[in-house]
Amino acid sequence: MARTISELMSSPARTVGPDTTLRAASRIMRDNNVGDVVVTKEDGSLMGILADRDIVVRCLAAGGDPDAMTARTACSEHVATVPPQCRVSEAVDMMRSKAVRRLPVVDKDDIVGIISIGDLAQAVDEHSALADISSAHANR
Repeated sequence: MARTISELMSSPARTVGPDTTLRAASRIMRDNNVGDVVVTKEDGSLMGILADRDIVVRCLAAGGDPDAMTARTACSEHVATVPPQCRVSEAVDMMRSKAVRRLPVVDKDDIVGIISIGDLAQAVDEHSALADISSAHANR
């Protein structure tokens, strides 16, 4: 039987509200050893995803102030998602076709987790360089 995303996803996904500053979001990423947070609307539904790279490119490199800019202003709003029962091969295909590294896992309207390209690399080819990097301890 094919493995499903629910077996591999990180849960819960780390979330922030749209008015969270980029500095606060980056501290959540650091403290949880993750490269992204899911941005949620007031009702808890998905608004977007904010990656560490988004903070660098959309704020810091542009001369922005991470204490003034918010998740709303830097997140990617067009987000591909997968359901928990999605097969690993389908998630790999989606990441490839959408050119994304992370997929929020959504059950109905609830964000139940997140799956990264590193998670999938470990599941598909545990001896790959990406799997090794993804399983290594964080540099601090």
